[in-house]
Amino acid sequence: MKKVFPLGKVYSLLESGPVIMVSTAWKGRQNVMPMSWHSMIDFDPPLVGCVISDASLTFKMIKGSKECVINIPTREIAGKVIACGNVSGSKVDKFAKFKLTPVKSSRVKAPQVKECYASLECRLHDARLAAKYNLFIFKVLKAWVDPAVKHPQTFHHRGGPSFFIAGKSVKLKPNKMA
Repeated sequence: MKKVFPLGKVYSLLESGPVIMVSTAWKGRQNVMPMSWHSMIDFDPPLVGCVISDASLTFKMIKGSKECVINIPTREIAGKVIACGNVSGSKVDKFAKFKLTPVKSSRVKAPQVKECYASLECRLHDARLAAKYNLFIFKVLKAWVDPAVKHPQTFHHRGGPSFFIAGKSVKLKPNKMA
């Protein structure tokens, strides 16, 4: 029999996308922050929704620059990514502190993170829900992946200190009896 689940933890049931790193640049400054509250909104063109706290430097930099890069890290740098989320970019240069390498993007001023296996250069598409829900919708302008990474082991937040690592990829055939 099912039991009541705390409403404050419902996100841990639904959040299964990889932890990402959102990098920004504005007024001569760069920043990067990890996050896991994101979702595909549309496919063509690709639109990605991200919930970013209005108390963060990243929120302010996106409001000002109207662009970012969504970087997808793998388990190899998970410790750096998590540590990056425990300090404020307003007080520290996270690229320097965590030895992350900013790489020039081709379509936006925000840098890619070299250590991540994929980077999506994005322009702000819709910010109408940012004031009320901290939700930004980004249009992906250019996508980059490291071809040497065949089966990326992304990591996924489950709430609090809990994460899981992406496992073996499988192809499932639809059940014709369904």
